[in-house]
Amino acid sequence: MTQTAVVILNYNGEELLRKFLPSVLKFSENARIIVADNNSSDKSVEVLTKEFPQVEVIRISSNLGFCGGYNYALSKIEAKYFVLLNSDVEVTENWIEPVVTLFENKPTVGAAQPKILSYSNRQLFEYAGAGGGFIDTLGYPFCRGRIFNSLEIDKHQYDDTLQIFWATGACLFVRAELFRKMEGFDEDFFAHMEEIDFCWKLNRAGYSVLYQGASTVYHLGGGTLSVSNPRKTYLNFRNGLSLIVKHLSTGHLLWKLPIRIFLDWVAIIKYMFQGSVSDGAA
Repeated sequence: MTQTAVVILNYNGEELLRKFLPSVLKFSENARIIVADNNSSDKSVEVLTKEFPQVEVIRISSNLGFCGGYNYALSKIEAKYFVLLNSDVEVTENWIEPVVTLFENKPTVGAAQPKILSYSNRQLFEYAGAGGGFIDTLGYPFCRGRIFNSLEIDKHQYDDTLQIFWATGACLFVRAELFRKMEGFDEDFFAHMEEIDFCWKLNRAGYSVLYQGASTVYHLGGGTLSVSNPRKTYLNFRNGLSLIVKHLSTGHLLWKLPIRIFLDWVAIIKYMFQGSVSDGAA
């Protein structure tokens, strides 16, 4: 059994594979590199076969989304640790070892993430994960290095190792046995916030989620669904409510859920006034 399997879920990402796979192959010497293809309609599989023959390919017969795609693919892979890596991430030298060391030294660590910087502006933290994920009292997720859409410059202020609440799905390290024990991702989420739901399950089960600032990757973001996509807006708002309904007690929900719904209506009005009618409708 290979200790670490780097698994990239791909959907119509032939150009992303050409752009980002070389760094994964270069800096992941001791790991299996696997691409799970979510029934792409482009030439992704052909690109993998011809240009990256050293990469293992798992073909999925229909697009199962982020959650279903990874649940299916990881059920076919034997490893001690999984690294769920987005297809639009550039990795750097020594990106795997510091995170795996955390797992080896601390048996209660269930998941972890590296530092996530922006591929487009490499001095900035990146929206999806940044310096580690947390959650506020109303169930809204946020990150060190990114509050709302405001991104910090990386001045090595988050080069630490820290317990966090959730780790980004853009580069999620997880113990394989725990991924199976927790029954993977909730496929009702389809995509977006499923990693927060998964980490919340880990926290409730007594496992910790860690950030490892000694490892760095660069994330492009919006590789499959762009930021302005109404489908993405819908999933973010719907799944944000699903999170608190799943994990908060009835007593907390009685006052937090109405506040969240009110704030969602505020967001609708904001979208409409900004001319983003499709996002408001979503």
